[in-house]
Formats: sequence, C-alpha cells, structure tokens
Amino acid sequence: ITMDKEKKIQLKRNFGYFRGTSFLIINIIGAGIFVSPKGVLEYSCMNVGLSLCVWAICAVLSLTESLCFAEIGITFPYSGAHYYFLKRCFGPLIAFLRLWTSLFTGPGIIATQALLLAEYSIQPFYPSYLTPKLPKKCLALAMLWSVGILNSRGVREAAWLQMVSTMLKVAILGLISLSGVFMLVRGKKENVERFQNAFDAEFPDISQIIEAIFQGYFAFSGGGNLTYIAGELKKPSKTIPKCIFTAIPLVTVLFLLVNISYLTVLTPREILSSDAVAITWTDRMIPQLTWIIPFAISASLYSNLLVNVLDSTRVTYIAGQQGQLPLLFNTLNIHSSPLISVLLIVALASTVIVLTNLIELINNLYFMISIWTVLTMMGILKLRYQEPNLHRPYKVFLPFTFITMAISLGMVLIPLVKSPKMHYIYVFLFLFSGLLFYIPLVYFKLKLVWFEKMTCYLQLLFNVCIPDVSDEETEVDT
Repeated sequence: ITMDKEKKIQLKRNFGYFRGTSFLIINIIGAGIFVSPKGVLEYSCMNVGLSLCVWAICAVLSLTESLCFAEIGITFPYSGAHYYFLKRCFGPLIAFLRLWTSLFTGPGIIATQALLLAEYSIQPFYPSYLTPKLPKKCLALAMLWSVGILNSRGVREAAWLQMVSTMLKVAILGLISLSGVFMLVRGKKENVERFQNAFDAEFPDISQIIEAIFQGYFAFSGGGNLTYIAGELKKPSKTIPKCIFTAIPLVTVLFLLVNISYLTVLTPREILSSDAVAITWTDRMIPQLTWIIPFAISASLYSNLLVNVLDSTRVTYIAGQQGQLPLLFNTLNIHSSPLISVLLIVALASTVIVLTNLIELINNLYFMISIWTVLTMMGILKLRYQEPNLHRPYKVFLPFTFITMAISLGMVLIPLVKSPKMHYIYVFLFLFSGLLFYIPLVYFKLKLVWFEKMTCYLQLLFNVCIPDVSDEETEVDT
C-alpha cells in the first residue's frame, strides 16, 4: 500500500527542543526532592554547608553522565539507543541480559511510583497519615492503566499533559525556593544563623561523604534518559546537547534553592524526622496550602509515570526489532504507538502493585542498573578504540566516562563491601537465569508453532502491524 509520509506507521520524530527538555526535567525531578532530600543532610552529619556542596557536586556528576549518554544517543539515533549500543559493543548476550533486567526494574520503578502517587492523592483524606492499603492499591492500578491508555494513543496525545506537568513541578519548586529566599532576605535571626555558621557542625568522615554523594546522585538520576527516545527526536545531534544544557542547570538551581529554603524554615533535625519534607515545610510556612500541596505533587508525579512507561516500552520495542523478543513487540498501532509493549509493561507493573512485597526484591535490582552503566562506559571507550572513524557528530570528553564509571562502580561495590547480604547473590543468580531463555529462544532461534499462530490472532485483535521501514538513514540528521 502506498501511503504518504505522514500516514506511515512508524515511530515519528515528534520531540523537538521544548518537549525534549520537558521530558528530561520530568525524568530528573521525581518524588525525591519533595519527600526525602534528607539522605544528603543525614550523611553530611547535619553540616548545612557541606550538604549544599554535595548537591552541587552531584549536579556536575549528573551532567558528566548525561553527556556520556548523549554521545550514544547522537551516534545511534534509535529509540532504546543504549540497548542497541550494548548489542553493538558486546554482542547479543550482554544486550539480552540488559533487556532481561529492564523487564523487571522498569515495571518495578513504575509500580513504586504509582503507589507513591496514590498515597499522595489519598493522604489529605486520612489525616492520621496511615493510608489504608486497599484503596491505595486500587487507585494506583487506575492511575497506571490510565497512563497505559494515554501511551497507546501515541506520543502527541500525552504532549500537553507533559508540558503542564513540567510547569507544575517547576512552579511548586519555585514557590518553595522563592519563599525561602524571601525569609533569608528578611534576615530573621533564627533563619539566618544556620547559614552564618554553615560549616560549624562536626565534619563527617570520607565514607559518609561518599554515601551523601550517592544519595544526591540518585536524586539527579535520569539525565541520560534521552537515549530511550533518541529515535523520536528531531535532529538529535543538536537537540540532545541543547536539552541537557537547559534541563540540568535549571534542575540544579531549583534543587539548591529548595534545599536552602527547607533549611531556612526547618531545623536539620526537623528535616531528618519528617516523612514528607515538602508537606512539613508547607505546614510551617503557608498552612493554608497544606492540603493543596499533596495534590500538586501527585499531579506532577503523574507525568513521571507517563514518561517511565514510555521509556520502558521503547526498549521492548527495539528488542522485538533486533530479534531478542517475539516480533509481536515490534508492532505499532494506528497511532504509531507500540501497543503490545505498553500492555506488557503495564501488566507487569500491575502484578508488582498487587504483590507489593516484590518491591523489596526490585530495590535490590537497582544496583544492577549501575553495573549496566559501567559496561556502557566501557563500551564508549571500546568503540573509540575499535572504530575510530565511526561518524560521531558529538564526542564526549573522555575523562567524563571514567568519572561516571568510577561512581557507578562505587554504587555496586560499596553496598557489597559494607553489608554483604545473601540477596546480592540472588540478584546475580536472577541475572544469569536470563540464560535459560536466551540459549533456546535467541541463540538456537527455537520457534514455537503455537506462539506464531497466537501472534497472528493478537495482531488482528489489537489491530497492530510491523512498522514501515523508516527513512532513518537518510533523515537521521538532516
């Protein structure tokens, strides 16, 4: 069938500079800054000055990691570029194990966010702070499936929501920041004195400072996520660096000002004892807004859910294309959305919400993500050495890859050395259990007749088809 370019069924390059930047801001500003900026303060031994320095260091580290991933997204502008990159550098087995972990960590993160979102939405109705489990789970599932439906309607449907949510996030953080600055300028003694003797508290030892840096680094994570949608960005080689250099400095300024504001209004001890710092802060500063703030936070977190589902589906989509998942996952519906991938991710996340004790397990998988970051950095160095003439419109400054590798290695090794628990062995066992699927289904290309029949029925049922060949090579960077 000949169709004009607009009607082609393929992932379209819909993300320009503004939408790319808002995508990145949503990825970085999660719930952490509203709920638990206390990790940094705690490990800095309540040394106010040092804790602010740690936030600034984390911002620089986050920028270096984002620029490393930028090289990957620009050199290979496909959706799920980091997965494609690992396959190209280290072969299909490593790429499959990366896919295998993301099939569990992705839905795990999404389920955790949906539950958090539900908790914030219900909290104003239960002043005792103990929200009942059943309504929370039902609301989390409803939110999750509504996000699934929005994602299956294509990227454009969700664009306005993404923009509104970014503005809402920045507005809440802006309100907290400006109020804090205002209090400082007024110069009341109790507000100012914490900053006058900022470095006077006891100084933590080096292991605590490293722990504080990890806590802050976690709050900044998500800067490299443009690689998930590199195939949907307009002119990736220009858009990716512009988005990174807009989003990360903006988030850094907001994070620093918000922390200064928390410390102006609350004592370090109050921050450490609070379960949701933003709400404690509002109680103290603007009591009239106490019930609005949880709603505003949950509305802004809704977009995190939306963007995370979008991220996860892109990896399963490209895995279908690369022959590591059934071809069914490489299909799109009439809205150019990978519907089957969306259904898989939402179904897996729903299972995690229902069986919440799985979240414990998935938290242990977090440290797997750091292992993949180390491998990706090695991949950048390996390709530079093996394919020096590969067309790279952007090359990252090489020491940045070593810095990112060092931090990620620390995130893997420090928990292992500090508290060697049995569950780390289980994590490695889980990782290698992926081989049980890889060897028969991918390596030996075992075909299941019944599955192929089912694929035909599912294609008809969901009205999905294999995407048209895009003019990728010709239009990647025109």
